[in-house]
Amino acid sequence: QIVDNKALLFKTRNPAKYSIIPKHKVMQVGDGYEVAVYWGLDEARVLRNLGVKDVPSPITKRYDWPGRYKPMQHQIDTAAFLTMHRRSFVFSEPGTGKTLSALWAADYLMKLGKVRRVLILCPLSIMHSAWMGDINNSVLHRSAIIAHHPKAARRIEMIQQDYEIVITNYEGLGLIADEVKADGRFDLVIVDEANAYKTNTTRRWKALNSILTPQTYLWMMTGTPASQSPTDAYGLAKLVNPEGVPKFFTAWRDKVMNKITMYKWAPKVTAKDDVFSALQPAIRFTKAECLDLPPVVTMTREVEMTPQQAKYYNTLKTQMLVQAAGETITAVNAAAAMNKLLQISCGAAYTDDREVVEFDSAPRLSVLEEVLEETSRKVIVFALYLSVIETISTYLTKKRIANEQIHGGVTASKRAQIIHRFQNEPEPRVLVMQPQASAHGITLTAADTVVFYGPLMSVEQYTQCCARADRKGQTSDKVTVVHIQSSPVEKRLFKALSQKVDDHSLLTEMFNNVISE
Repeated sequence: QIVDNKALLFKTRNPAKYSIIPKHKVMQVGDGYEVAVYWGLDEARVLRNLGVKDVPSPITKRYDWPGRYKPMQHQIDTAAFLTMHRRSFVFSEPGTGKTLSALWAADYLMKLGKVRRVLILCPLSIMHSAWMGDINNSVLHRSAIIAHHPKAARRIEMIQQDYEIVITNYEGLGLIADEVKADGRFDLVIVDEANAYKTNTTRRWKALNSILTPQTYLWMMTGTPASQSPTDAYGLAKLVNPEGVPKFFTAWRDKVMNKITMYKWAPKVTAKDDVFSALQPAIRFTKAECLDLPPVVTMTREVEMTPQQAKYYNTLKTQMLVQAAGETITAVNAAAAMNKLLQISCGAAYTDDREVVEFDSAPRLSVLEEVLEETSRKVIVFALYLSVIETISTYLTKKRIANEQIHGGVTASKRAQIIHRFQNEPEPRVLVMQPQASAHGITLTAADTVVFYGPLMSVEQYTQCCARADRKGQTSDKVTVVHIQSSPVEKRLFKALSQKVDDHSLLTEMFNNVISE
């Protein structure tokens, strides 16, 4: 029972064990006792450690939850859980608002003086769109910087400045680990998409482990813990709950896996329970459990163009600028020109003779793989161009991710077979589709994630594509839509699609804006 938002009141038969808490009072009530304890974060943690069940964190009543958005109940519960655990996991599904929960919890600890600086480790693709975006929407009063720069010296300078929140990518930590340790004020480390640290022999794992002290807060977040193999839990547990796993990886492997042949291992019957025990303390919400989530949650992944893409993108833009000088650009001309820019952005462009020119687009494909790793369910990937569909499919096949293609060249009967397998069988896991082939009425509810590997040029088509998964029969209740973008033209188009702006005058206006950027 919470009394006046100041004290916790509960019954006990053994009041003596609470004597270690300075701010407490024991009262005899009948044959038993009631204990009143000051409701502070330290006191709440001690009560939890003493075995008192369901001790609430003071953040639930003593925090103003700053920012544009009112927190949803599952976000409050997640933030409260984080404040009560120095090291813990958040395994909630993508699109449930883990980022905001962690930022609010961090801000609360900073207000209490328990955390001075925060280091956030995440993929490059979500440093700006997810983390910096949510900082601006919530804890705007905290100073923040993205410590990402081609020169290591510049990254080090960013660390040495007094920003309260520093965001960097996994590999970037290796360049600044010494400075982070020397600073001594990074009391909290938040790791997003934590599966990147599943292997404890990698450089990135060792870099993270090197900056942690027994007093460091560490919150690791992923929607799919140990999704590929029970052995994947080892690296994560070694960081958060080292007592929950053996000292050496081979002992953990022998505990959760059976050796079938010289090179083949299979999970033991008890592996799931062992993984669950190792990956604690943890909190998880599925999208279906988050009743206050909108039915469709949109997320953005940003990726830099490769030098090759940037070179040809800028060259084409210059040519377009020359051609447009003194001319009246029609919507048809604008669409054709922007199609070329979109093709380069996605990694495969057509020449005037319909020959395909492939560009280095490895970072973009890696971002797609990140998205797939963060959900355990099936995924639909939409790409405008057949050349790009081929590139995606080849990459997924190389990564041993079962996939199928649907585009204008696939017959109706084969299309029906692919859709049936996608809906009713374990494979394919990914369906790579051309939007034009996504006819009205097609149901693809086996997927709860829709990825746009680049923007479309029609709001109607975009809405139809989202509706393939967001329709009756969807068991997830919530669908996640992911935009992958790199170039200015993609960012402008995705913004227009999100705002449902769809007319021909927009194309010409956007054309003029793009070539003048």
